[in-house]
Amino acid sequence: MTTDTPSDTDMAATNEPLHIDGSDHLNGVVGKHDVVLVDFYADWCGPCQMLEPVVKTLAAETDATVAKVDVDANQQLAQSYGVRGVPTLILFADGEQVEEIVGVKGEADLRALIESYAE
Repeated sequence: MTTDTPSDTDMAATNEPLHIDGSDHLNGVVGKHDVVLVDFYADWCGPCQMLEPVVKTLAAETDATVAKVDVDANQQLAQSYGVRGVPTLILFADGEQVEEIVGVKGEADLRALIESYAE
């Protein structure tokens, strides 16, 4: 029986959101994928729970790699990106931060944003 290491599962685009554990992990994911949508969230956050099905759909149906960062477990990482409220979505294209969205956005808006960088 083999187990996937984080680096094995992060190499290919995935249809499920990746759960990020620390700055090095996030940097590796951003460095390996063309377009990465990072969802900074908290389990206790109602709007984050509302956004969860949208995030899962975007992971499954777009070319973006979707990553999730629990701000309670990764406080320094969230702070390093200036996350002051959740949910905060940060979009990376070609390794660079290109967009930041605070609050809940609709699936169509997020999909259009991802596609504008995925082309």
